[in-house]
Amino acid sequence: MAVSKPLIKRKEYLITEIIHETPDVDIFSITPPDNEIMEFDPGMFVMLTHVSADSKEVTRAFSIASSPTTCVLDFYIHMIHGQLTSKLENSKLGDKLLVTGPYGQFRFVPSEEKKVLFIAGGTGLAPMMSMLKQIKDQSTGTDVALLYSVRYPNEIIRKEELKSLESEIGLNTTITVTRESEQHWDGERGHINSQMISRHVPDYAERTVFVCGPLEFVKAMRTATSELNINSIKVKADVWG
Repeated sequence: MAVSKPLIKRKEYLITEIIHETPDVDIFSITPPDNEIMEFDPGMFVMLTHVSADSKEVTRAFSIASSPTTCVLDFYIHMIHGQLTSKLENSKLGDKLLVTGPYGQFRFVPSEEKKVLFIAGGTGLAPMMSMLKQIKDQSTGTDVALLYSVRYPNEIIRKEELKSLESEIGLNTTITVTRESEQHWDGERGHINSQMISRHVPDYAERTVFVCGPLEFVKAMRTATSELNINSIKVKADVWG
């Protein structure tokens, strides 16, 4: 039986932490003054709104990267000097943001998914991390494999946390780097394709697949899963950009 959709709310949050995670990505943590926990399923997103001194609002959608068990919401934000990110570049701890949500059909429900494959590109890791944290926090016992694609080694988001999850929940992680660089890297190289999936996750046919990343990445993953004869019903995708 499908789980009911959480109620949409609009609420004020305060910025409580800013981490410069990679050369292009900052992690923003925000907390409601009343510490109320938002009800959402991992994979869902919210609308973040910055309100300027003249009451002008700038709003963008971001996937939640934190566990639904905490009142703190985390976001992996590619700082592209856009209308909202240019505001966030100058933000400081204690600044206010409005949060509206949660939204989305890209949802992970542990009671419905016992064996999964997460495929993420860049900041598309955000909803997957929310899912992984729920698996850890609620001890769901979900069998999970992760294929994560970045351009360069220094663009890996939450590298140490992913490593910790390998021992904490048995996460099977494969990180692949798609561009040549002088940075040291002993891991997988190249774009994720059907051969890479079958090599690192040979039991892919037994798993529900969750994909998140930019449009071209998601298109490529649909092609890869189709080549492996994975039923499209078992492939859930979230597209950004």
